Amino acid sequence: MKFDFNKLKEINDLDFEQVATWPFEVKSLVALFVVIIGLVGGYYFIVKDKLPILATAQSNEITLKQTYQGKYRIAVNLEAYEEQLGRLKSDFSSMLKSLPTSNETPGLLDDITLVGTSAGLTFRLLNWQRDIPKEFYSELPIEMEVYGGYHNFGQFASEIAGLPRIVTVHDFEVTQEANTLKLKVQAKTYRTSNEQDDATAGKTQ
Repeated sequence: MKFDFNKLKEINDLDFEQVATWPFEVKSLVALFVVIIGLVGGYYFIVKDKLPILATAQSNEITLKQTYQGKYRIAVNLEAYEEQLGRLKSDFSSMLKSLPTSNETPGLLDDITLVGTSAGLTFRLLNWQRDIPKEFYSELPIEMEVYGGYHNFGQFASEIAGLPRIVTVHDFEVTQEANTLKLKVQAKTYRTSNEQDDATAGKTQ
């Protein structure tokens, strides 16, 4: 059917009660106008208020997808993670065994003295300092002052690291004194909080 634009000129003369007899061109134009009004009205009264909700849902969808992908990777590699966790627990247990117990800390000074004298050093000071509590452990600082040469100091530090119990050295200060060198250093060993709590509980019983 050919669309006759001349028929549109009759729109002002049409009777709204005789819609069925309107020309096809007029009906099409009115229908198009109603559709446009419906779409515009639907957007402003229905869709527009829902757009922020849609944006939030899309953002949540991205987050949920990332969370799912992360959990999926963990699930796929669960066996490897469990194996790695087992190794970490084993390493942590070995490290705990390397920490001196309350009964061993007095003897640790004897070990340090033996290591130092074997390295050719002369001790002038070797004292325990106040414990420093941390979240899961306590630091047990040892103040040291020894005399000797550079090579003696190096050998001493190396042999300290080789002790069966964990001992670390910090805050080196080397000064010249007469014909020798003086080394002031702080060594630290560590004790787990559980052991400290057990020792405290035993004293209160």
